[in-house]
Amino acid sequence: MTYTLLSGFMLFCLVSSITPGPNNLMLMAAGANFGARRALPHAVGIVLGFTFMIIIIGLGAAQLFQTYPLAHTVLTVASVTYLLYLAYKIATAAPKMDETDAAGTPITFLQAAAFQWVNPKAWTMALAAITVYTPQPTTSYYVIVVSLIFGAINLPSISIWLLLGVQMKRFLTTPARLRGFNWSMAGLLVLSLYPILTLY
Repeated sequence: MTYTLLSGFMLFCLVSSITPGPNNLMLMAAGANFGARRALPHAVGIVLGFTFMIIIIGLGAAQLFQTYPLAHTVLTVASVTYLLYLAYKIATAAPKMDETDAAGTPITFLQAAAFQWVNPKAWTMALAAITVYTPQPTTSYYVIVVSLIFGAINLPSISIWLLLGVQMKRFLTTPARLRGFNWSMAGLLVLSLYPILTLY
């Protein structure tokens, strides 16, 4: 991998990881509702799940869409449906302020890792990493290198959103404020589906 390609790829990793998307919005909501410690498995699940996803795509899963175009449509429908469900869960996650722990449970490590496969932004990022930034001809070595670089940049990038949610918890000191925050996050999550829906 040349220096030019590597520097361009690292910039792509940073920008795509740190900008708003389903993962970051849900992670910020988790930080505000459950705190950093309880939301940490969510963050780790995103990073490791996404890194594994790049490896699988790089090793040939992307050819599925070329061979079976219907698979892309099925994935899109599943993604939109699941994201709407998650938006509902975020909107209704407000805890009772007199309790020491937030009501409900944060997304687990396995749930966050599995979510990457129905996250449209994750698919876009992973496909771009393999098709644009992986040296050709694509080898298993290059796929592993690209996935590890992306994971290393992804973790601190998404952690900013988690910490932002934790800091916002200082302001969200009443049920009304927390409920308003959760509904706002749910609305933004639904809004993030707009680019996907305009493709059909």
